[in-house]
Formats: sequence, structure tokens, C-alpha cells
Amino acid sequence: MEEPAAHNGSAAGAAPGAGTPARPPATPEGMALAYGSLVLMALLPIFFGALRSVSCAKSKNSSEMPETITSRDAARFPIVASCTLLGLYLFFKIFSQEYINLLLSMYFFVLGILALSHTISPMMNRFFPANFPNKQYQLLFTQGSGESKEEIVNYEFDTKDLVCLALSSVVGVWYLLRKHWIANNLFGLAFSLNGVELLHLNNVSTGCILLGGLFIYDVFWVFGTNVMVTVAKSFEAPIKLVFPQDLLEKGLDADNFAMLGLGDIVIPGIFIALLLRFDISLKKNTHTYFYTSFVAYIFGLGLTIFIMHIFKHAQPALLYLVPACIGFPLLVALAKGEVTEMFSYEESSTPKEAAGASKEEPTEASKKEK
Repeated sequence: MEEPAAHNGSAAGAAPGAGTPARPPATPEGMALAYGSLVLMALLPIFFGALRSVSCAKSKNSSEMPETITSRDAARFPIVASCTLLGLYLFFKIFSQEYINLLLSMYFFVLGILALSHTISPMMNRFFPANFPNKQYQLLFTQGSGESKEEIVNYEFDTKDLVCLALSSVVGVWYLLRKHWIANNLFGLAFSLNGVELLHLNNVSTGCILLGGLFIYDVFWVFGTNVMVTVAKSFEAPIKLVFPQDLLEKGLDADNFAMLGLGDIVIPGIFIALLLRFDISLKKNTHTYFYTSFVAYIFGLGLTIFIMHIFKHAQPALLYLVPACIGFPLLVALAKGEVTEMFSYEESSTPKEAAGASKEEPTEASKKEK
């Protein structure tokens, strides 16, 4: 989580420096509203993304298959993230910030529309009348022919999805033209929910490796250097949630923002979603570990905001979120004597792997018959 940053219009900008008029300090009411709203916005994609991850894990639709993170992926992720972060920092130092952000805006414009469309599609289905002419479509790209044919893209959608795509495009154009903080947050929430829904950890040990590695990554780049804060303030893309601290004074034209990076939502969120699926695997009709980790996240994020307010310095949220999100459920598992079950829980093969296996089995059987 970053300290309040100045924004121009609604896009992230640099904090006031030498020669810039000092910004009036935020009122206690404005700060409470901003931080409370950030907490609420962080909780929504985690809660609903975790619920949707359960059905996603069972989905047979190739366009909604989850991406499983293995222990090897988890170990490499902090290194890849560090290289990416440093690369962005150098780019902003060497090249014009205006042109970089223009390129990034176009990139996230397309991604944001797709993510928002996927997010609102289940909700929008309730508003369509029963006699709505809904036609099915399939976008299929394959490579090779015969038995060696391999699917590259297999995306199934319908007329309702096209309507959702059109509505999302309106938000996309709004974001592209105005960079308004509300449009930024709509895209940010969509990215977060999709991340929690579609990124799956294969077991708790992998989750601990990922969170532990990013714990070190976050602490180093926030406390050890100014790289993280510089990139966060220079990067005009919906990779963070923002909320104005001067909303009560300036309304929708407010420009004194507090921000929360999407990584501080998605990374703990995919671990919390894993614990929900673990709860369901126990078949006890309780969601003890999910609710425990969810409360732990609220505690960790609240502690981050408190420390940031006391020391007036940007804080690496994962410094507080990781111990809370791992420690609280582990204490519950110790109390219930389910530590072995927790760490031995392994998610079954992804639908893609299962589909591949089902295709291979008849082939082998046919060979035996021949």
C-alpha cells in the first residue's frame, strides 16, 4: 500500500516537489472515507473471486479454465516481478513518461474491457428477459491437422457476452479519454476479481512459497529503494485502486489520492480462495479456513493503514498481510488438529489436463483394439 499521492485529473502523478504549492492536508473525515473505501474495494474481489474460483475449478469451458501456479512458478515469481519492476523504473527514467503511459493505456484499455466483460457477465444475465435472442458463438484457432491437431484458442461466447463487451467498452473509452479514477477502479476491480478467480495455487505449500517470496520482494522494493513508489506514482494504468481523500471538499474532481496496489489484493486473494476450496474438500459444510483468512486479511490491511498513518510513509502491505493470512489459518489448523490435512491437500488436475487425458485414452484403447 502506498502513501497518498498527488494525481492530475485522475491519473497517477508525482507527489508535489520543489516549486509546487503545498497540498492542503487531508481532513480526518476524508482520510477515513478514503481508507475505508480502499478496504471495502479490496475485500469485494477477494470474496466474490474466491466463490467464483470454486465453480471455475469445475468448469469444462476451455475459455474459463484456471491457470495453476506450481511451486516452481511460485519460487520464480518474485524474481520475475523484480526484473519487471526494475525494467519499468529504468524505462520511466530513460524515456518520456508521456509516451510510455500512452502505450500502456492502449494495452490496458483492451485488457480492461475483456476483464470487465468477464466480471459483469454473470450478473448481467439476470437482467436479460427470458425471450432474449441468445445465439452461441465459438472462436477456435487450431494448429496442425488430424490426430496432431492442437487447440491454440477455444473461446465460447454468446450474444449476452457481446452486450457485456459493448458496455465494458463504454467504460474503456471513458478511461482512455479521461483517466477518471472511477473508471480506473472499475478496471482494477475487474483485474483483481479475474486474478483471484482464474489463478489457482495447487496446494498450501505453494501458497506459502509464493507469499513468502513476495513478502521479501515487497519489503525490499519499498523500504530498500524508491523504485516501487516511483513506478506506482508514474504508472498511468489501472494496476492500483485509488480513492480521493478530498472527495468531501471537491467531489468527483478530487485529486489527492490514497492508493492500494492490485498485487496486495490478488496475491493474498488467491491464497484465501485456495483455503475456500480446501474447506469444501473437507465436506464439513463449514468455511472455517476461508473466513479465518478473510478476517486475517482485514486485520493485516487495517494494520498497514494504521502504521502508514502513524509513520507517514508508504508501507509494503504484504509485510503485514502475509503473516496474517498464513498465520491465522495455521493457528486454526493447529487447534483443530488438521495441519496434516491442510498441507496434504492437493488440487486435482486442471480441466485442460483432464481433457487432454480423456483424448489420449481412447487413442490408446483404439491402438489395442487394432
